[in-house]
Amino acid sequence: MKKTIALSAAIILTGTVMAQKKINQDSLVKEAAKTEFWEPVPKLVTPGKTNSDAPTDAIILYNGKDVSQWQKEKGGQPGWKIDKDGALTVVKGSGNIATKQGFGSCQLHIEWREPAAIAGASQTRGNSGVFFMGSYELQVLDSYNNPTYVNGQAGSIYKQHVPLVNACKKPGEWQSYDVIFTAPTFFSDGKLQSPARITVLHNGVLVQNNVEIKGHTEWIGQPKYTAHSDKEPLILQDHGLDGGNPISYRNIWIREL
Repeated sequence: MKKTIALSAAIILTGTVMAQKKINQDSLVKEAAKTEFWEPVPKLVTPGKTNSDAPTDAIILYNGKDVSQWQKEKGGQPGWKIDKDGALTVVKGSGNIATKQGFGSCQLHIEWREPAAIAGASQTRGNSGVFFMGSYELQVLDSYNNPTYVNGQAGSIYKQHVPLVNACKKPGEWQSYDVIFTAPTFFSDGKLQSPARITVLHNGVLVQNNVEIKGHTEWIGQPKYTAHSDKEPLILQDHGLDGGNPISYRNIWIREL
């Protein structure tokens, strides 16, 4: 009889403890819910099969078939050529090319190849560049066993930020930049409100970590900001008749942020 009473008491006690635990858990769930957001639901984006493939919300700027998204920097048909393998190759002296569409803050994927036949040295060896908003240059250069000033080598923000490491591949091999660019903002009087910032992965290696861009890219003198619109073209550079061989681009896509 005593065993039965003791067992009943134990069951009641256990039930009471479990009920109390449930009350405590329900209370915690209610408290946690106060900091949960269910809307707006992020839109669905399907990624590419690989990290170099464009996701479904990307704008394809070059797919190896045509240059319909591009024009000369000052307007007109681009003077660059499409090779048999689909690469878009600079025609030296033909001039820079620019996107017809303007962009501000963005994610950019771009692949580039330095010429296998080496000509020139330092800044004349496969020189090009990616200009965000037509003003802020991410340097493209053959920096594989090619000494030059370090704030002008591949992966640098030209004349502003030295890359964290040199991640260049050998000439003739395809390379990639994956970039997060934050556009600058300006007050209504043209004064700078917030500077541009940029993060760069070169061949999957971090070389610029959310650095602050100091102003428009300058070859001579210090960079400074001049107010411009919220969206400007992306420009790819023809470094001109410098004695070096031309570089090539492929698989260029961009996501507006």
